[in-house]
Amino acid sequence: MRGGATRQGLEPFGSMPQRTSTISVHSRTPALNADAVEAVVTLPTFKRPQQVLETLASLKAQQTDRRFAIIVMENEAEERAGAQAAAPLFESGELSGMVIIAHDRGNCSAYNAGWETALKEFPAFRRLLVIDDDEVADPLWLERMCSTAEKLDVDIVGGPQVPVFANEQQARLSSHPVFAPPYTATGPVPALYSSGNLLVSRPVLERMGPPFLDLRFNFMGGGDSDFLSRSAQAGFKLGWCAEAIVREAVPSRRTEADWIRARSLRNGVISTLVEKKKRSGTPLANIKVFAKSLALLAASPFRAILRLVESSSPQIAVYPIYVALGRVMAEFGYANEQYRQPEKN
Repeated sequence: MRGGATRQGLEPFGSMPQRTSTISVHSRTPALNADAVEAVVTLPTFKRPQQVLETLASLKAQQTDRRFAIIVMENEAEERAGAQAAAPLFESGELSGMVIIAHDRGNCSAYNAGWETALKEFPAFRRLLVIDDDEVADPLWLERMCSTAEKLDVDIVGGPQVPVFANEQQARLSSHPVFAPPYTATGPVPALYSSGNLLVSRPVLERMGPPFLDLRFNFMGGGDSDFLSRSAQAGFKLGWCAEAIVREAVPSRRTEADWIRARSLRNGVISTLVEKKKRSGTPLANIKVFAKSLALLAASPFRAILRLVESSSPQIAVYPIYVALGRVMAEFGYANEQYRQPEKN
């Protein structure tokens, strides 16, 4: 199974480690007027120089009157291919913002570096947005995310990551829970799970960090889900903007059965770990989480049958079984640290 099946490198899930990322500035826009920036878009990248240029082109094409800056977080500190590709756009003034190096490897370290830099470098921004380097934003993405936060009066907004597959046969997987967005309509929501298309208001960042994302999720993923869960628990309001679309390129390897199975199991592991942190300090917390996992495992065959009837897809139907198995396996130390070998992710 891809990504490994051990908890190598993971610390026990108790209090959050307080180490933050080591950051250096690679390049920035000359005479950048940081005080005028209303929104900051953070863009982590790792060994995807061509794709990060495509993402940046979509950000340059944003249709909005809001003044925004971009922070590219290069997480490959040796060759720095993404930073080298992006730097000329900022140094020429074609884009406003900066390219930084997040020297500590890992998904969470990259996000933390960008979010820390945003708070330090842009004193007046009110909204921070997140897009990944395998995504392309619609022209109205930034405006719709910000206006939704204002209209719904929420602190955090999520949006759909629409998968773009290589061919029609793979595109049949678009309704699989691994790829499908959790909501279809704009409005307040009880939970969000991903940072791939996200808006976070400044007060959330000031209250929740740093470090914002728990470094124990650095190579497994799920640090974003944990951060969003803790933010909701802290009283911040969540919303969804169905119209603020980013399109995510899906490599062929991610349509293979073993990758989908590994991702489904990983989602179950993350669900257990996030729920344990949420219940931390309450009576019988671990027992309640384990009991819930066993109950979900017992119910999963029946849920799978219902999904099979609805979708006629065995691959979609088996998803709740894998998630429930992942939840139980997490109790025995299983973790799929896919980001340790991102080229295989």
